[in-house]
Amino acid sequence: MASLPIDPRPLNADERAVLETILSAEFVGASQLRDQLDRTEVTAIRGPDSVSVDLRVREPCEHAALRTELVPVDAHVHDPSGAYVGEILVWTDRGATLAALEFAWVTDEMPTSLPAVVDGRLSWPS
Repeated sequence: MASLPIDPRPLNADERAVLETILSAEFVGASQLRDQLDRTEVTAIRGPDSVSVDLRVREPCEHAALRTELVPVDAHVHDPSGAYVGEILVWTDRGATLAALEFAWVTDEMPTSLPAVVDGRLSWPS
């Protein structure tokens, strides 16, 4: 599905909370990606009613040095009963700047909101 461009806007509270939770993990480049959050904008959504978004980091910023475009953090999402319902993927532009926040779900219906951060974990309401 092609992204739908929008007028650039700051991260909303839910997007920021999810990104902060994922980027709190320690990995090469994590510090630089955390430092980019204040300069990160949402530039597109991944489809009508999608919570997955494309991101752009305004320069100047310190670039990360990741080996891949996917942030190396397992960010599984579970419902209150503990069932796995998907995961959050954070993508970078050539391993250097934040590029996308994706909710990859395994449920029958597309999620209409990002998971909540509860006790440092990602939780999806049932």
